[in-house]
Amino acid sequence: QVQLVESGGGLVQAGGSLRLSCAASGSIFSINAMGWYRQTPGKPRELVAVITSDDTTTYADSVKGRFTISRDNAKNTVSLQMNSLKPEETAVYHCAAHSRSRDYWGQGTQVTVSS
Repeated sequence: QVQLVESGGGLVQAGGSLRLSCAASGSIFSINAMGWYRQTPGKPRELVAVITSDDTTTYADSVKGRFTISRDNAKNTVSLQMNSLKPEETAVYHCAAHSRSRDYWGQGTQVTVSS
C-alpha cells in the first residue's frame, strides 16, 4: 500500500503561482511514476504532469512552459510548481502514484484561481 498526502492548494489570482506537494509513504519501492491530475465537477479527471522513476516528465499541452513537476527521492515527495495560473485551472488537484499492479490516489487539494 502507498499513502499520499497533498498540500499547497489555495486561492490565487490569475497570473499567480502555487506550489503543490505530495508526500508518499508505505510501499514506495513499488512506484514507477508519480503524477498530478485535476478534476472539476462534471468533467473527467485529466492528466496535468507525470514524472517517472528515471525522471522522464510528461505534461498536458495546456500547462507546458508554465508548470514544472519535480521529485525529491530523499523525502519521497513530488511537487508541482504552477505559474501563470488561469481561472479555468480551478480544480481539485490529485496526486497519484503508479505501480505495475495499481494506481494510488491522494484525497486532493483545492486550487482556486480568481479572475
